[in-house]
Amino acid sequence: MTALTLSTSSAATLRADAVVVGVAQGADGATSPLLAAGAEAVNESFGGRLAAVLETLGATGREGEVTKVPSADGMKAPLVLAVGLGQGPDKDETYGTETLRRAAGAAARALTGSKKAAFALPVEGDVEALAAVCEGALLGAYAFDTYRGDGDGDAKGGAKGGAKGSAKAAGKAKNGKADERRRPLAEVAVLGAKPRDKAHKAVVARAEVLATEVARARDLINTPPNDLHPVEFADQARAAAKEHGLKFEVLDEKALAKGGYGGIVGVGQGSQNPPRLVRLAHTHPKAEKTIALIGKGITYDSGGISLKPAGHNETMKCDMSGAAAVFAAVVSAARLGLRVNVTGWLALAENMPSGSAIRPGDVLTMYSGKTVEVLNTDAEGRLVMADALTRAGEESPDAIVDVATLTGAMVLALGDRTFGVLGNDDAFRTEVHETAEEVGEQSWPMPMPTELRKGMESPVADMTNVGARPGGGLSAGLFLQEFVPEGTPWVHLDIAGPAFNESGPFGYTPKGGTGVAVRTLVRLAERTADGELG
Repeated sequence: MTALTLSTSSAATLRADAVVVGVAQGADGATSPLLAAGAEAVNESFGGRLAAVLETLGATGREGEVTKVPSADGMKAPLVLAVGLGQGPDKDETYGTETLRRAAGAAARALTGSKKAAFALPVEGDVEALAAVCEGALLGAYAFDTYRGDGDGDAKGGAKGGAKGSAKAAGKAKNGKADERRRPLAEVAVLGAKPRDKAHKAVVARAEVLATEVARARDLINTPPNDLHPVEFADQARAAAKEHGLKFEVLDEKALAKGGYGGIVGVGQGSQNPPRLVRLAHTHPKAEKTIALIGKGITYDSGGISLKPAGHNETMKCDMSGAAAVFAAVVSAARLGLRVNVTGWLALAENMPSGSAIRPGDVLTMYSGKTVEVLNTDAEGRLVMADALTRAGEESPDAIVDVATLTGAMVLALGDRTFGVLGNDDAFRTEVHETAEEVGEQSWPMPMPTELRKGMESPVADMTNVGARPGGGLSAGLFLQEFVPEGTPWVHLDIAGPAFNESGPFGYTPKGGTGVAVRTLVRLAERTADGELG
């Protein structure tokens, strides 16, 4: 984990491998980049010409742009890294928190392999800005190198988070070159803050917890499916529960069958790796509210008998991203000591085709007692989620939030960086959407037109597991709503788009597993603990 410290030192005199400063785009079409607050000492070392030097090198201040320049005489750090902030500051001379978060993340990624960097970004006197820079830098300083060679070609097996799996399954790394194994930035020193200030120290502590737990989710998502089955996932949850004082329960395949969990058992029965339902709970003696979180945990999704076409299987290790987010959020709540009860349900299964797999046309009896005709075995996530929703509802939580990489339809609707927010309560849906926007996770509220429910009528069962193709992401929400207790506020997050980044990294977001929704869930728990949510 990258170390995070606060410093009152000057950017020109602090010993580090690099100093990070912010630059914005000039106003009214000006070509010269605008230096952001925090860069004054560095600019002075350049004789007041830092902006001109950066312009000569082609810097524009565009958001996410990174420009490196050798330091001027008198500076302790040998390198200055200017990161773009986009449009200049607002009337209050401040930048948006997400702008700062992304800039810090881009800088941290650009400094992979460095031991220490001083971040002289505009944070002085602004706790929210400080939090954004701390979070962004730590989130950007992430790498998943578990399966890379150690220099001799030997790969390390198992996930960082504890999924030891099979070391031999990792095999041999094809390329063990040192430049491909450079470690993340080792230390971030944020300048302009007050190391002894209580609020500033709290910012650091929270940022460290969030970054560690987002990394936990990312590691889980990035772990190859041959090393992370439902059993190993449950084992990781058990270990974390013991470490952080969480309550832990797990139902194995026998208990699931005996308990009538037809959705989870049905999806998992085609695999030699049996399913699990895990319950994790953070409780606080002074809590007045309870939130139930449910995560889809399909550790690998082949589509089952309704096999996915070629080209759609390679990233299906990410189909447990919802469960990873819920897992990390519950641990975060415990580590932060939030005065709210947070219960996490991980619906874990592997969806594989075999002689024992469910078939299109099969009818499953769900934990709720409803019967579902399975028309498409690749619409399996809603089946495991339905059982978990019903079980979570038996504990009468004040609100329920589920997270799932549920539908390709949501990706078509919102793209790769935005998740959909659906729910049975408009006010609660709005609160969750606003919470996501607050922490910098792009989301959009979506409707659930009641007429789409007709498309899930079955001639032989209570309902089918899919409706008409148009509005598929919305009808999936309608399906889940059937298993939510009446009167309980509920929101469904369809994170199919942003859960796994197949393009290049950007801001603080790496390629591969992103850990999306963790920060939204944690902030939602914080707001509930503070009495901000109904």
